[in-house]
Amino acid sequence: MCNVCLTRRSLFAAGMGAAVAATASIASVQAQPARSAETPDAALARLMAGNGRYVSGQLTERDFSANRAARAQGQAPFAAILGCADSRVAPELAFDQAPGELFIVRVAGNFVTPEGLGSLEFGAAVLGTKVIMVLGHTSCGAVNATVEALQKGNSLPGHIAGLVTAMKPGIEPIIKTTGPDLQQRAVVANVQANVRRLQTEKPILG
Repeated sequence: MCNVCLTRRSLFAAGMGAAVAATASIASVQAQPARSAETPDAALARLMAGNGRYVSGQLTERDFSANRAARAQGQAPFAAILGCADSRVAPELAFDQAPGELFIVRVAGNFVTPEGLGSLEFGAAVLGTKVIMVLGHTSCGAVNATVEALQKGNSLPGHIAGLVTAMKPGIEPIIKTTGPDLQQRAVVANVQANVRRLQTEKPILG
């Protein structure tokens, strides 16, 4: 076999290889998941509609293997959730969303930490999330522990005490007011305090 034939075949094979690689690259870009809400209002409406399905027991049936290849190529979550680490609270279920739809930061007591703030900034600036929801919940152990510690002056062991320190600014004013269901009011106050903080955080979220 002549060297010219080998060279031509090699060039043809290389050209085919480049074409296949280019096609794969284009397919990879096309396979990127699309964001399911492109404005803050649309994102919030999508969250609330999903929560309505959850509350009514009409969750969407899902094939969790679907779109796995697209998710491997990237992510385009439409909303970020700052939620509690409580094992009973799963944001994907509470808002009836598929994998890749929500960018979730979790810590007991759903309050802003430096690491959580950096994650939420990454979600907004890099991933393009359109809304951030601070998600509190009833019977929150971290909130209840903070209320009790502020009322009784007791200290908690280890780094658990750090939770009380972090949540105190938002909850302490409620302790000094009168009214029913102190713990639930503390849950709401804690959420509101962290929303206010996120609204003023510079240089990205504020």
